[in-house]
Amino acid sequence: MCVPAAGPPAAPGGPPSLPHVEEPGRQLWNRGFRLFFVARTAAVFGDGMIPVALTAGLLDAGRPASSVGYALACWMGPLALFVLFGGVLADRFTPRRMMLIADALRLVGAAVLAVSFSTGNPPLWTVYALSSVAGVGAALFQPGVASTVPRVAPDVQRANAVLRVSEALMTMAGPAFAGILVGLASAGAVYAANASTFLVSGACLFLLRLAPAPSDDAPRGSFAAELIGGWKEFTARSWLWGVIAVWTVYGFAVLGPMLPLTAVRVTEAHGSGTYGAMMAVNGAGSVVGGLLALRLRPRRPLAAGAVALTGVCVNLVVLGLGLSVPALAVGQIVAGASAAFWLVMWSTTVQTHIPPESLNRLHAYDVAGSLLMVAAGRALAGPAADRLGTAEVLIAGAVINLAVVAVLLASRPIRNLERIP
Repeated sequence: MCVPAAGPPAAPGGPPSLPHVEEPGRQLWNRGFRLFFVARTAAVFGDGMIPVALTAGLLDAGRPASSVGYALACWMGPLALFVLFGGVLADRFTPRRMMLIADALRLVGAAVLAVSFSTGNPPLWTVYALSSVAGVGAALFQPGVASTVPRVAPDVQRANAVLRVSEALMTMAGPAFAGILVGLASAGAVYAANASTFLVSGACLFLLRLAPAPSDDAPRGSFAAELIGGWKEFTARSWLWGVIAVWTVYGFAVLGPMLPLTAVRVTEAHGSGTYGAMMAVNGAGSVVGGLLALRLRPRRPLAAGAVALTGVCVNLVVLGLGLSVPALAVGQIVAGASAAFWLVMWSTTVQTHIPPESLNRLHAYDVAGSLLMVAAGRALAGPAADRLGTAEVLIAGAVINLAVVAVLLASRPIRNLERIP
């Protein structure tokens, strides 16, 4: 809770002076949050370049299309596998330190790939190995994001909403910038730009000064003991494991298939240009969702976020029925806004209800489960659509979406969990 700063003393015999209360925006945009905001924005912008850089670099070098999939898997696989270890390391050695190491790893990997693609045709094993280095870096970086926000922002929900808006914009801007740079120069130039984003992120984190927290000096057990301890903390909170258990189903059956099937459905019916426009509209919807989260402060954030998730059904139904482009745009903007609002409510709840000494590990369980199940859903979306039909899989996803919302709202620990001011 913020205590208003005292105002100037009242003049003798005059009326008492009113206390000075800082505007919420000024409270949020302190030096620490500004540095973290720039670091996070730069990192997300850089991550958005990677798929474009890999695709352009490998295909222009005459590599088969399958090599792009393998390279992306080498990037995503270590992220999903090592993020749990990243959570333990962040709790042991502080999140800022691990994020600095992560940015250093990704900077080196991107710089080497920039030189490799600029000077010739790098061997595939080099691309795969350096992509894995980038994935490990992301695994070390991601857990610390959750625990840093409460330490740099007096208003956690407002900070998460601002970050979500920035991430949505950078998710659109990163691939677009990379595409332009590939056309003007080469994949090597994209990787050079990618390396510079991690340099900016690392510099901001280096300048960031966090006040010491009691959890920084808490006694630590062995690595395995802390990993097990994180699991015990995770299972001790029914609202936490309940949401993540439901979310694994949601990621596998709804979020996972939605992206590849959207690409196929829209591209086949309206062309790749329209698909690109729909992804931009979805990003704009995410911005809207973040802005709504700046304004709305529900007393029960998980319940409000669950209700918002019903908006994803609109997109799934519109896609399944094969409606017109304007209808597709409505579905995309509603889905983007719904998902963004839920993510802000969820992130804020986790960051304000979990003890700081456990937050990195518990956030890592969340990230690992989500990544693995979404990846599995994407992998199986094509075979399922071939066997059952694309429209049928999308409509089934809408039904499962509603069932997931119903389960979240039916669970008393999830439904009744109140926000911490």
